Amino acid sequence: MAKKAKPSVDKIVKKVNKEFEKTSSQIEGLINDALKQFDSLQTQVEEPVRKLLKEVKDLREREMKRFNEEFERRLSEFQELQSSILERLGVAAKEAGSDVKQLTDEVSKEAQTAAKKAAPKKPAAKKTGAKGASKAKGSTAAKKTSAKATTRKAAKPADKSDLTLVKGIGPATAKKMKDAGITSIDQIANPSAADKEKLQAFKSLKGFDQLTAEAKKVN
Repeated sequence: MAKKAKPSVDKIVKKVNKEFEKTSSQIEGLINDALKQFDSLQTQVEEPVRKLLKEVKDLREREMKRFNEEFERRLSEFQELQSSILERLGVAAKEAGSDVKQLTDEVSKEAQTAAKKAAPKKPAAKKTGAKGASKAKGSTAAKKTSAKATTRKAAKPADKSDLTLVKGIGPATAKKMKDAGITSIDQIANPSAADKEKLQAFKSLKGFDQLTAEAKKVN
């Protein structure tokens, strides 16, 4: 009986091993299918996220570009307004100097006329008249000196270190130019080779081609 039972046990073991291998293959197949589905699902999730991130990045770049353009435009308008105000102030100072000179000339003429009218016909009185005329002349000379001093103050030479006096250069640009080594209007009006190279960093500035001509006007 024992000999007959042994082959039966071997068959059972082989059958169990076969079933186990079959089951293992099925499980391995299921795992592979699950991994493939997971990879596919991950790709499906990553693609929209990647697309969304790209759109956000593009939107950010567009907004930054628009903001920079708007800022540059506003800054340019401010610089033009500032230059216009400075030019008007310069014209006003010149007109004031001209008015002072005209007023001084009129006062001088009136003083001379009054001195002639006040001079008596008698010889003795002529000395007094001469003294009066001398005083009038002294007063006139003093007024002329005062007028010249006022005119000199009105025509005070421009501060060559103030780059904002050049049309087209605002405070922010002037600071950048000074940091770059352009510290005087003369360097813009008559730039050396080194100065020209430094100025090339500002070629994007509105009216850059006219900077030298504008600087020469200040000089």
